[in-house]
Amino acid sequence: MLRDRSRVPVKRLEPFFLILDRGCSAVACMLLFREDLFDKEGVTLMSLGDIIGPVMVGPSSSHTAGAARLGKLARACFDGTLNRAEIYLRGSFSDTGKGHGTDRAIIAGLLGMAPDDIRLKDSFELAFDKGFDFLILSETVDGAHPNSVRLVLYGNEGTSMEIVGVSVGGGSVLIQEIDGFRVNISGELPVLVTFHEDVHGVAAKVTALLAEMKINIAGLTLSRKSRSGLASMVIEVDDVLPPGIVNRILASTKAIQRAFILPLKGDELI
Repeated sequence: MLRDRSRVPVKRLEPFFLILDRGCSAVACMLLFREDLFDKEGVTLMSLGDIIGPVMVGPSSSHTAGAARLGKLARACFDGTLNRAEIYLRGSFSDTGKGHGTDRAIIAGLLGMAPDDIRLKDSFELAFDKGFDFLILSETVDGAHPNSVRLVLYGNEGTSMEIVGVSVGGGSVLIQEIDGFRVNISGELPVLVTFHEDVHGVAAKVTALLAEMKINIAGLTLSRKSRSGLASMVIEVDDVLPPGIVNRILASTKAIQRAFILPLKGDELI
């Protein structure tokens, strides 16, 4: 058997077989062949998690584990006390979600539970005990991902946030929209998110601050609703972002209205 859980070379032998070998017994896996998994030499790197899926409470990695992770990641995006949520299931989340526990998984995530939390099946009852109100509905949106959900979150202070997320399989997810802005947040890396006026110099001030703190940027995405209107910026970084950085960013320019950070995958709530 494989002696560790690190990423190992994967060699393509036949269209429906993958062989993993790292100086130990080979393991044959019946996996559907996908050309995009391999480089030009037919060799790439995969983790065991890519093959056997996440540690989770079942039955489905996409409809249960992914749904719980979406809820937890959405909760991490929300600033303040969360006391109510409207959940709009789309596609197969709506069609088969009841049997997969998708609705309970999303509520569990909003309550801060991880996909492997054994309390997931009791999330409705736990929400009632905590005074957390929720409404679960279905909606049809042309072009929407089949495993997607729109979450409208409300806080005690009159705050609200609308989030659209998708489960892409194997427990992995993407936050696609926050309050109408395209963002594509996976939670795989630490992330800094800002909402600001669309004026020059905002990105420069924020990236200069990160450089001053010796934080390396892995990716940066800008989005705006209209020229000189409201804009968003999503910055993925290689290093854990210190909590104090949000206050420094807000103080760097009056153009930034909101900012928050997300920790690493599996630890969205601090």
